[in-house]
Amino acid sequence: MNLISIPAFQDNYIWLLVNPLQRCLIVDPGEAAPVLSELKEKGWIPEGILLTHHHHDHVGGVTEILQNFPNIPVYGPQETAHKGATNIVKDGDSLSLCGQIFSVIAVPGHTLGHIAYYSAPYLFCGDTLFSGGCGRLFEGSPQQMYASIQRLAQLADETLICSAHEYTLSNLNFARAVLPQDRDIETYQQQIKQLRAKNHSSLPSKLQLERKINVFLRCDDIDLQRNLGIDLPPNDLSLIFAELRARKDSF
Repeated sequence: MNLISIPAFQDNYIWLLVNPLQRCLIVDPGEAAPVLSELKEKGWIPEGILLTHHHHDHVGGVTEILQNFPNIPVYGPQETAHKGATNIVKDGDSLSLCGQIFSVIAVPGHTLGHIAYYSAPYLFCGDTLFSGGCGRLFEGSPQQMYASIQRLAQLADETLICSAHEYTLSNLNFARAVLPQDRDIETYQQQIKQLRAKNHSSLPSKLQLERKINVFLRCDDIDLQRNLGIDLPPNDLSLIFAELRARKDSF
């Protein structure tokens, strides 16, 4: 399989997953033009569209893509039913597309109906898990979002985190502020600075790495808790997550 990220808007990525027969999946097409251009240039034929949630920068291009490819199915959670989804999917569903089997995983938090699609090693997680960070809580609670990213954290080390935004450097800047002595975060921050200076993408990222450099996956870290001013581990680690998310929102 060939994994392609197409830049859109200011910092979005639209993902294409292309099989050896030149058929592809389109993930979260916020706008149509760059997708249609890539399909025309490469001769790829879309077999389906995957939507993770209802926000416009993830669904805005669906209508125009369907005007060009009217017979392809559009998969998405119930909240995308009026945003172009033709096949509503839910947690636990399986999809067979482009020779891959995708599991649908409910990951509420950013929105209440947010889902992710997983077919090893590919994880299309929309605005739930970013490299070095996680999505804002527009609809869900910290407890929901913490449970969602913990669920994703149980996937295999080699899982490729195909997030929908280029937020890695800003996330690592926050991580350094929270854990200034952490060598893994410092080293990765420098690597990403060099990548972004050349306008290269920082994604996808491997889950094995994220467990080291993503503070939102390290809520059980005693040093992190102490740096947040929490001396004793609470019974509910989602409280650590909530504090982290609140600080990131105002960082």
